[in-house]
Amino acid sequence: MTEPSAQTEPATAPPRTSWWQTFRRAPRAVRWTAWTAVGLVVVLLVLAAAAVVVVRRPLPQVDGAVEVPGLSASVEVIRDGNGIPQLYADTDDDLMFAQGYVHASERFFEMDFRRHVTAGRLSEMFGDTTLETDRFVRTMGWRRVAEQEWALLQPATRDALTSYAAGVNAYIGDRSPSELSAEYAVLGLTGLDYTPEEWDPIDSLAWLKAMAWDLRGNMDAEVDRVLLSLDHTDAEIAQLWPDYPYDEHPPIVSGGGVVDGVFEQNATSNGTRNPRRPAYPRGVVDALEGVQASVEAMPDLLGKGRGLGSNSWVVDGAHSSTGMPILANDPHLGVSQPGIWMQMGLHCREVSDACTLDTAGFTFSGVPGVIIGHNADIAWGFTNLGPDVTDLFLEKTEGDDRYVRDDTTEPMQVRTETIEVRGQDDVSLRVRETVHGPLISDVSSEFATVGANAPADDDGDRGSGYAVALAWTALDPAPTADAILELNRASDWDSFRAAAADFSVPSQNLVYADRDGHIGYQAPGRVPIRGGGNDGTMPVEGWNSANDWTGDDIPFDGLPSVLDPEEGFIATANQAVIGTRYPYLLTQDWDYGYRSTRIRDVLTAEGELSVAEMSALQLDTTNPMAEELVPYLLDIDVPGGYYRNAQNLLRDWDFTSPADSAPAAYFNVVWRNLLDLTFHDDLRQRTWPDGGDRWFLVVGRMLSEPAGPWWDDVETDEVETRDDILRQALLDARDELTRRQARDVRLWEWGRLHRMNLHNATLGESGVGLVERLFNRDGWEVGGGSAIVDATSWNAVDGYEVTAAPSMRMVVSMADLDDSRWINLTGVSGHPASSHYSDQTELYVDGETLPWAFTRDAVLASAEDTLVLRPLVTE
Repeated sequence: MTEPSAQTEPATAPPRTSWWQTFRRAPRAVRWTAWTAVGLVVVLLVLAAAAVVVVRRPLPQVDGAVEVPGLSASVEVIRDGNGIPQLYADTDDDLMFAQGYVHASERFFEMDFRRHVTAGRLSEMFGDTTLETDRFVRTMGWRRVAEQEWALLQPATRDALTSYAAGVNAYIGDRSPSELSAEYAVLGLTGLDYTPEEWDPIDSLAWLKAMAWDLRGNMDAEVDRVLLSLDHTDAEIAQLWPDYPYDEHPPIVSGGGVVDGVFEQNATSNGTRNPRRPAYPRGVVDALEGVQASVEAMPDLLGKGRGLGSNSWVVDGAHSSTGMPILANDPHLGVSQPGIWMQMGLHCREVSDACTLDTAGFTFSGVPGVIIGHNADIAWGFTNLGPDVTDLFLEKTEGDDRYVRDDTTEPMQVRTETIEVRGQDDVSLRVRETVHGPLISDVSSEFATVGANAPADDDGDRGSGYAVALAWTALDPAPTADAILELNRASDWDSFRAAAADFSVPSQNLVYADRDGHIGYQAPGRVPIRGGGNDGTMPVEGWNSANDWTGDDIPFDGLPSVLDPEEGFIATANQAVIGTRYPYLLTQDWDYGYRSTRIRDVLTAEGELSVAEMSALQLDTTNPMAEELVPYLLDIDVPGGYYRNAQNLLRDWDFTSPADSAPAAYFNVVWRNLLDLTFHDDLRQRTWPDGGDRWFLVVGRMLSEPAGPWWDDVETDEVETRDDILRQALLDARDELTRRQARDVRLWEWGRLHRMNLHNATLGESGVGLVERLFNRDGWEVGGGSAIVDATSWNAVDGYEVTAAPSMRMVVSMADLDDSRWINLTGVSGHPASSHYSDQTELYVDGETLPWAFTRDAVLASAEDTLVLRPLVTE
């Protein structure tokens, strides 16, 4: 009998050990480290969640309904997919109230920062780091002038400013600082205990002074010419500051003259110029250099430097594909995050005497109305006219409070300002003024002994010292705020010009189009008439009354103006306004006209232009200096294939400068090295070339003089020629791009050098990485360049980064206003957590624009959110 086989028992699996049991068995050090890591992660998550809450806390309500005290009836705030608000009300007061409310909801910190700048009160928030700026602004007295302007304004303007301020205060009234902006929350972490004050109508007026300051004209150029005079002859200075080339770049107004005090576009007239080139003793130069240092310490409110400017042009119906005028505008200002503009529409549900506005365009937060845009009847655009509205007067002082006037001395006006400084004692500021203006050389203690060292023929001639007074038209009260709202209401050429007549500072080139088919141009603004010894190009001796301003301005009717020119278009790009026969001095420091000539060439060649073609012209990147310089560069022999590969990039180049262009990258690096090699050995650092339009003309004229003295490097024993410098610039540029980007020249890209970094004005350079990443939007690779229509300017002294750019672009079609296009540099919101903080930037960089809805049907069709502001009902 066979034994049954034994059954094999299945293997028993060992018991499973949980992660918790494994953790408990781990050594104490491991468990401690793990608990610490977990705790850290939890803390970080909590902090991150808290940060999100803090950053999102200021985001405004954009739909539903809100009861607001101060309204007489409901106001609709209709936002599109980009958050652009269109406001609808029944009265002007309610419309202005709502604009203030919406501005405050999106941009209050920006508004508050601006009013602290314009009142000279930054140190209350930021401590002694901003004291120099406060001293400078208090010395000029921006807010004091704004207060004096209130009485000059029309009742309707005062009502608008009052209603606007009430709307701002209705929004901020029951909100804590951290509910208004993330900036307040961050500053609170630094110990700032701060509650914003109510908004005042004067706060709005004072911002117009800041706008005027950044667009003030040629004050920097006056100082630069004095510095050049220390080392160079008048002839050499004239080479570096050449006269405007009227034969190469036509002015805005090609003819006309002043007849019996009125400018007539078909008349002729003659005028005179009275240039003067005094010698400047060392003490004067010290004072001017110190003034310049104080000026450079000012915040970049709109930007700084020659990159500031604008393009605008308008074509009539015969030159447009629509049969009606098309107007284009893109102001060039400093780049920042958020951008300078906020798009908005201001609409009366029914236009009447009680409600007069139906307009849309680009607004300044803190200021009621639309600055640039259109209404139902007309469109308008701005470019900086750049008139010479500032002069620096050198003053001989006697003692503390007297100064020399002709054969006598006169007392200065003296006032005392008190500046509150966060965390420190108040600072007392003593401000002195002469007949010419405030002594801006008093803003720094380094000038206290300037006069004692200033050379002069004898001690009596020198007095107690040299001081520098600023004469500036913006320091005299004027009703510029009237002009903004008058432009918004204008319906034809006559009412447009009437509005322009009140536009005192800053003087702008105004272009115009209307629904009746007319196009026009008007130069407005206060431009002083100077005495015979003062041509405005250099600081002048204040002790000689022959140099004074006469007390009269160029009469408005005498300023250049054109309606329906025969050419069928008007192009302005900061070039000369009018030729040398014009009897008044506007300025001698124009942009040199490269952009305007390119615009004119395209408008002349293209025939009938569409809205899309007008937008495309705004993106034109043709480099006019390249067309002139490249043939000379290609004639240079360079050693070896390594350098020739780079040089060959220029052979078939079309001279355009898109972001992905290798030839543009190489040319611009060559240009920067050429300027360095040619001029840095000859000039003081403050006057080194920035590479903009003036240097295009200077170098362009030098090219025909291969052995000219500027080409020689005075720091070597050899005598260099043009070709020596061009060769070295080619070699250095090849080596630089190899280091920066790649050895393979095909991989070079202009945009990788030419980046646009959008920094927050207050916290963007805080030094705290998380804060900077929250508020800044950096690294945009762009095309264009200085003195190019797509004017993404850069300063050759500092590098290739964008310093100023088109702050917005708009194209208005008078045939169908809903067919118009617009784009902002950033977005409408000032809140970094908002989806509209920078939602337009990528479109902007890609050269795109947004549809611009104007009629109510179009606005409703594009609506994403609607907020209704209702009057607060009380029992």
